[in-house]
Amino acid sequence: MNTLRETKIGSTVKVVRLHGEGAIKRRIMDMGITKGVEIYVRKVAPLGDPVEITVRGYELSLRKADAEMIEVEAV
Repeated sequence: MNTLRETKIGSTVKVVRLHGEGAIKRRIMDMGITKGVEIYVRKVAPLGDPVEITVRGYELSLRKADAEMIEVEAV
C-alpha cells in the first residue's frame, strides 16, 4: 500500500482509497480529495510536514497524518 506521504516530489498519483473514519475522512473529501482524482506532489517541508499538493487545479497543504490516510497508485 502506497500512501500520499510516501510519494516523491514531482510525482503525479491517483487516489485509490481513503482511510480514516467520520469527521477526518469527511474533511479530506471536502478538500476535493476523492477516489479517482489525480494529485501532483509539489513540495514537502524540510521536516516532512506539511506536504504541498495540487489537486483539481488548486494548491493544498496537508499534514503528514492526513497524507498517510490517502492510499494512492502511480499514474
